[in-house]
Amino acid sequence: MKKTIKITDLAGMIGEEQEPSSWMEITQDRVNAFADATGDHQFIHVDPEKAAKTLFRGTIAHGFLTLSVVPALLQENAPEIEGLAMGINYGTDHVRFVQAVKVGSRIRALQKIREVTPKGPRRWFTRTEVTVETEGQEKPALVAEFLAMLVVK
Repeated sequence: MKKTIKITDLAGMIGEEQEPSSWMEITQDRVNAFADATGDHQFIHVDPEKAAKTLFRGTIAHGFLTLSVVPALLQENAPEIEGLAMGINYGTDHVRFVQAVKVGSRIRALQKIREVTPKGPRRWFTRTEVTVETEGQEKPALVAEFLAMLVVK
């Protein structure tokens, strides 16, 4: 169950690992839809027959697909902020695609708040360390820092 906190209490959560998200299956349909949306139809993503002959032995998710589902995964267990008007994606730092995500795999996200800085009236900058795990794999699929601007009413 999500907890509701005041924005001023967010800094007290720095370094505290949140509960991992639920697992999300990376399906071929999701990969194909991402390929269509981005125009990246490289065979290792969309052609199971050709991809089976590569070192991956099947199709893999685009690294940027994995990156793009992180906000949905993080939202599940991030604390609710009282009076939050909006959260604005401010960017990413240190993104690394450590290991390919094979189609049919399940991923989940772990998050740890690293920075909370007031940036003006009703605005706070946050930096969150994110690790995306693939079920059954020792190495993570992705590690990154997600940056956001939180605006309260």
